[in-house]
Amino acid sequence: MRHSLAVFLLLTLAACSSLPEADNIDQKLTADELYGQAKAEMQDESYERAVKLLERLQSRYPYGRYAQQAQLDIAYAYYKKGEPAPALSTLDRFIKQFPKSDALDYVLYLKGLINFDENLNSYFSTLFQQDPAERDPASLRASFDAFKELVTRYPASRYADDARQRMQYLLVTLAKHEIAIASYYLRRGAYVAAVNRAQGVLTDYPDTPQTRDALQIMVQGYTRLGMDDLSRDTQRVLAHNIAKDGIRPSKTFFKEKETPWWKFWEL
Repeated sequence: MRHSLAVFLLLTLAACSSLPEADNIDQKLTADELYGQAKAEMQDESYERAVKLLERLQSRYPYGRYAQQAQLDIAYAYYKKGEPAPALSTLDRFIKQFPKSDALDYVLYLKGLINFDENLNSYFSTLFQQDPAERDPASLRASFDAFKELVTRYPASRYADDARQRMQYLLVTLAKHEIAIASYYLRRGAYVAAVNRAQGVLTDYPDTPQTRDALQIMVQGYTRLGMDDLSRDTQRVLAHNIAKDGIRPSKTFFKEKETPWWKFWEL
Protein backbone atom coordinates (compact mmCIF):
# COMPACT_ATOMS: atom_id res chain seq x y z
CA MET A 1 0.00 0.00 0.00
CA ARG A 2 2.81 2.37 0.93
CA HIS A 3 4.63 1.44 -2.26
CA SER A 4 1.54 2.23 -4.35
CA LEU A 5 1.14 5.57 -2.55
CA ALA A 6 4.78 6.45 -3.20
CA VAL A 7 4.39 5.64 -6.90
CA PHE A 8 1.22 7.76 -7.06
CA LEU A 9 2.99 10.73 -5.45
CA LEU A 10 5.91 10.43 -7.85
CA LEU A 11 3.58 10.34 -10.83
CA THR A 12 1.70 13.38 -9.49
CA LEU A 13 4.93 15.34 -9.07
CA ALA A 14 6.02 14.36 -12.54
CA ALA A 15 2.69 15.53 -13.97
CA CYS A 16 2.98 18.86 -12.18
CA SER A 17 6.46 19.37 -13.51
CA SER A 18 5.18 18.76 -17.04
CA LEU A 19 2.51 21.48 -16.94
CA PRO A 20 2.72 23.90 -19.89
CA GLU A 21 6.29 25.06 -19.79
CA ALA A 22 5.46 28.36 -21.40
CA ASP A 23 3.25 29.34 -18.46
CA ASN A 24 6.07 28.70 -16.02
CA ILE A 25 8.53 30.65 -18.14
CA ASP A 26 6.09 33.53 -18.58
CA GLN A 27 6.12 34.13 -14.84
CA LYS A 28 9.77 35.16 -15.10
CA LEU A 29 9.48 37.39 -18.15
CA THR A 30 9.85 41.16 -17.96
CA ALA A 31 7.30 43.49 -19.52
CA ASP A 32 9.51 43.95 -22.56
CA GLU A 33 9.92 40.21 -22.99
CA LEU A 34 6.20 39.53 -22.59
CA TYR A 35 5.32 42.15 -25.13
CA GLY A 36 8.00 40.91 -27.51
CA GLN A 37 6.57 37.41 -27.36
CA ALA A 38 3.04 38.71 -27.87
CA LYS A 39 4.09 40.69 -30.94
CA ALA A 40 5.83 37.63 -32.35
CA GLU A 41 2.63 35.62 -31.89
CA MET A 42 0.67 38.39 -33.63
CA GLN A 43 3.04 38.32 -36.58
CA ASP A 44 2.59 34.54 -36.79
CA GLU A 45 -1.20 35.09 -36.66
CA SER A 46 -1.38 33.09 -33.42
CA TYR A 47 -3.94 35.51 -32.07
CA GLU A 48 -5.29 33.37 -29.26
CA ARG A 49 -1.82 32.92 -27.80
CA ALA A 50 -1.11 36.62 -28.33
CA VAL A 51 -4.24 37.59 -26.39
CA LYS A 52 -3.20 35.41 -23.45
CA LEU A 53 0.26 36.96 -23.36
CA LEU A 54 -1.12 40.48 -23.63
CA GLU A 55 -3.68 39.88 -20.90
CA ARG A 56 -0.93 38.53 -18.67
CA LEU A 57 1.12 41.62 -19.44
CA GLN A 58 -1.80 43.83 -18.48
CA SER A 59 -2.48 42.02 -15.22
CA ARG A 60 1.16 42.03 -14.19
CA TYR A 61 2.05 45.55 -15.30
CA PRO A 62 -1.26 47.48 -15.32
CA TYR A 63 0.47 50.88 -15.22
CA GLY A 64 3.54 50.07 -17.25
CA ARG A 65 4.68 51.47 -20.57
CA TYR A 66 2.64 48.86 -22.48
CA ALA A 67 -0.66 49.45 -20.68
CA GLN A 68 -2.31 51.20 -23.61
CA GLN A 69 -0.61 49.33 -26.43
CA ALA A 70 -1.45 45.92 -24.98
CA GLN A 71 -5.14 46.79 -24.87
CA LEU A 72 -5.10 48.02 -28.46
CA ASP A 73 -3.35 44.85 -29.57
CA ILE A 74 -5.88 42.70 -27.72
CA ALA A 75 -8.73 44.42 -29.56
CA TYR A 76 -6.97 43.95 -32.89
CA ALA A 77 -6.24 40.29 -32.15
CA TYR A 78 -9.91 39.64 -31.35
CA TYR A 79 -10.85 41.40 -34.57
CA LYS A 80 -8.49 39.21 -36.59
CA LYS A 81 -9.84 36.12 -34.79
CA GLY A 82 -13.31 37.02 -36.02
CA GLU A 83 -14.66 37.86 -32.57
CA PRO A 84 -16.12 41.36 -32.91
CA ALA A 85 -17.92 41.49 -29.54
CA PRO A 86 -14.83 41.23 -27.31
CA ALA A 87 -12.91 43.45 -29.73
CA LEU A 88 -15.49 46.22 -29.46
CA SER A 89 -15.83 45.89 -25.68
CA THR A 90 -12.04 46.15 -25.35
CA LEU A 91 -12.05 49.34 -27.42
CA ASP A 92 -14.90 50.83 -25.37
CA ARG A 93 -12.97 50.03 -22.21
CA PHE A 94 -9.89 51.70 -23.68
CA ILE A 95 -11.85 54.90 -24.37
CA LYS A 96 -13.03 55.01 -20.76
CA GLN A 97 -9.58 54.29 -19.33
CA PHE A 98 -7.59 56.55 -21.64
CA PRO A 99 -9.91 59.37 -22.78
CA LYS A 100 -6.97 61.60 -23.74
CA SER A 101 -4.87 58.98 -25.49
CA ASP A 102 -3.10 59.91 -28.71
CA ALA A 103 -4.42 56.65 -30.16
CA LEU A 104 -8.11 57.54 -30.00
CA ASP A 105 -8.28 58.17 -33.73
CA TYR A 106 -7.07 54.60 -34.30
CA VAL A 107 -9.57 53.30 -31.74
CA LEU A 108 -12.47 54.98 -33.54
CA TYR A 109 -11.20 53.76 -36.90
CA LEU A 110 -10.93 50.19 -35.65
CA LYS A 111 -14.44 50.36 -34.15
CA GLY A 112 -15.78 51.47 -37.49
CA LEU A 113 -13.79 48.86 -39.36
CA ILE A 114 -14.91 45.98 -37.13
CA ASN A 115 -18.59 46.76 -37.69
CA PHE A 116 -17.97 47.44 -41.38
CA ASP A 117 -16.12 44.20 -42.09
CA GLU A 118 -18.14 41.94 -39.83
CA ASN A 119 -21.62 42.76 -41.03
CA LEU A 120 -21.64 43.95 -44.63
CA ASN A 121 -20.89 40.52 -46.08
CA SER A 122 -23.75 38.85 -44.23
CA TYR A 123 -25.96 41.86 -44.98
CA PHE A 124 -25.53 41.55 -48.73
CA SER A 125 -25.75 37.77 -48.65
CA THR A 126 -29.35 38.08 -47.43
CA LEU A 127 -30.29 41.28 -49.24
CA PHE A 128 -32.47 39.53 -51.82
CA GLN A 129 -33.53 36.51 -49.74
CA GLN A 130 -34.95 37.99 -46.56
CA ASP A 131 -37.89 40.24 -45.84
CA PRO A 132 -36.19 43.67 -45.90
CA ALA A 133 -38.22 44.84 -42.91
CA GLU A 134 -36.58 42.13 -40.79
CA ARG A 135 -32.96 43.14 -41.44
CA ASP A 136 -31.25 45.23 -38.79
CA PRO A 137 -28.68 47.73 -40.08
CA ALA A 138 -27.63 48.72 -36.55
CA SER A 139 -24.05 47.58 -37.07
CA LEU A 140 -23.78 49.62 -40.27
CA ARG A 141 -24.98 52.70 -38.40
CA ALA A 142 -22.51 51.96 -35.60
CA SER A 143 -19.75 51.78 -38.19
CA PHE A 144 -20.84 55.09 -39.73
CA ASP A 145 -21.05 56.76 -36.31
CA ALA A 146 -17.51 55.67 -35.39
CA PHE A 147 -16.09 56.92 -38.69
CA LYS A 148 -18.03 60.18 -38.38
CA GLU A 149 -16.66 60.80 -34.88
CA LEU A 150 -13.17 60.08 -36.19
CA VAL A 151 -13.32 62.58 -39.07
CA THR A 152 -15.03 65.18 -36.88
CA ARG A 153 -12.60 65.01 -33.98
CA TYR A 154 -9.46 64.12 -35.92
CA PRO A 155 -9.85 65.48 -39.47
CA ALA A 156 -6.08 65.30 -40.10
CA SER A 157 -5.71 61.72 -38.87
CA ARG A 158 -3.98 59.22 -41.12
CA TYR A 159 -7.21 57.18 -40.99
CA ALA A 160 -9.55 60.05 -41.85
CA ASP A 161 -9.49 59.79 -45.66
CA ASP A 162 -10.32 56.10 -45.66
CA ALA A 163 -13.03 56.69 -43.05
CA ARG A 164 -14.63 59.37 -45.26
CA GLN A 165 -14.77 57.00 -48.22
CA ARG A 166 -16.31 54.27 -46.11
CA MET A 167 -18.85 56.75 -44.76
CA GLN A 168 -20.02 57.52 -48.30
CA TYR A 169 -20.36 53.84 -49.03
CA LEU A 170 -22.27 53.26 -45.80
CA LEU A 171 -24.65 56.14 -46.56
CA VAL A 172 -25.55 54.54 -49.89
CA THR A 173 -25.93 51.14 -48.24
CA LEU A 174 -28.22 52.50 -45.53
CA ALA A 175 -30.23 54.40 -48.13
CA LYS A 176 -30.65 51.18 -50.11
CA HIS A 177 -31.88 49.48 -46.97
CA GLU A 178 -34.56 52.14 -46.52
CA ILE A 179 -35.55 51.91 -50.19
CA ALA A 180 -35.84 48.13 -49.89
CA ILE A 181 -38.22 48.53 -46.96
CA ALA A 182 -40.23 51.27 -48.69
CA SER A 183 -40.51 49.09 -51.80
CA TYR A 184 -41.63 46.17 -49.65
CA TYR A 185 -44.38 48.30 -48.10
CA LEU A 186 -45.41 49.47 -51.57
CA ARG A 187 -45.77 45.89 -52.80
CA ARG A 188 -47.81 44.98 -49.73
CA GLY A 189 -50.18 47.87 -50.26
CA ALA A 190 -49.03 49.79 -47.18
CA TYR A 191 -48.83 53.02 -49.17
CA VAL A 192 -48.65 55.47 -46.27
CA ALA A 193 -45.77 53.53 -44.72
CA ALA A 194 -44.04 53.36 -48.11
CA VAL A 195 -44.31 57.12 -48.62
CA ASN A 196 -43.10 57.88 -45.10
CA ARG A 197 -40.10 55.59 -45.51
CA ALA A 198 -39.24 57.16 -48.86
CA GLN A 199 -39.51 60.64 -47.37
CA GLY A 200 -37.04 59.53 -44.73
CA VAL A 201 -34.50 58.78 -47.48
CA LEU A 202 -34.86 62.34 -48.78
CA THR A 203 -34.32 63.69 -45.27
CA ASP A 204 -31.56 61.40 -43.98
CA TYR A 205 -29.67 60.55 -47.19
CA PRO A 206 -30.21 63.56 -49.50
CA ASP A 207 -26.88 63.21 -51.32
CA THR A 208 -27.28 59.59 -52.39
CA PRO A 209 -28.58 58.30 -55.76
CA GLN A 210 -31.39 56.56 -53.86
CA THR A 211 -33.29 59.85 -53.63
CA ARG A 212 -34.58 59.15 -57.16
CA ASP A 213 -35.93 55.80 -56.09
CA ALA A 214 -37.50 57.46 -53.06
CA LEU A 215 -39.28 59.98 -55.29
CA GLN A 216 -40.50 57.20 -57.57
CA ILE A 217 -41.94 55.30 -54.62
CA MET A 218 -43.63 58.47 -53.41
CA VAL A 219 -45.19 59.03 -56.85
CA GLN A 220 -46.60 55.50 -56.84
CA GLY A 221 -47.72 55.72 -53.23
CA TYR A 222 -49.51 59.04 -53.68
CA THR A 223 -51.18 57.74 -56.86
CA ARG A 224 -52.48 54.63 -55.08
CA LEU A 225 -53.71 56.81 -52.21
CA GLY A 226 -55.62 59.03 -54.63
CA MET A 227 -53.46 62.07 -53.80
CA ASP A 228 -53.09 63.15 -57.40
CA ASP A 229 -51.80 66.66 -56.70
CA LEU A 230 -48.98 65.35 -54.52
CA SER A 231 -48.25 62.66 -57.06
CA ARG A 232 -47.92 65.21 -59.88
CA ASP A 233 -45.77 67.54 -57.76
CA THR A 234 -43.46 64.70 -56.82
CA GLN A 235 -43.31 63.56 -60.44
CA ARG A 236 -42.16 67.04 -61.48
CA VAL A 237 -39.40 66.97 -58.84
CA LEU A 238 -38.36 63.53 -60.08
CA ALA A 239 -38.31 64.68 -63.70
CA HIS A 240 -36.21 67.71 -62.74
CA ASN A 241 -33.68 65.47 -60.98
CA ILE A 242 -33.48 63.14 -63.96
CA ALA A 243 -33.00 66.05 -66.35
CA LYS A 244 -30.33 67.59 -64.12
CA ASP A 245 -28.28 64.49 -63.35
CA GLY A 246 -29.34 62.02 -66.00
CA ILE A 247 -29.86 59.27 -63.39
CA ARG A 248 -33.07 57.30 -63.60
CA PRO A 249 -34.56 55.48 -60.61
CA SER A 250 -34.42 51.72 -60.44
CA LYS A 251 -37.78 50.27 -61.43
CA THR A 252 -37.00 46.95 -59.83
CA PHE A 253 -35.89 48.47 -56.51
CA PHE A 254 -32.67 46.50 -56.06
CA LYS A 255 -33.80 43.11 -57.21
CA GLU A 256 -31.00 43.28 -59.76
CA LYS A 257 -27.61 41.80 -58.95
CA GLU A 258 -25.29 44.31 -57.30
CA THR A 259 -21.53 44.58 -57.02
CA PRO A 260 -20.39 42.79 -53.82
CA TRP A 261 -19.12 45.22 -51.18
CA TRP A 262 -15.73 43.54 -50.95
CA LYS A 263 -14.92 44.69 -54.47
CA PHE A 264 -14.73 48.23 -53.16
CA TRP A 265 -12.36 47.82 -50.24
CA GLU A 266 -9.06 46.07 -49.86
CA LEU A 267 -6.89 46.98 -46.90
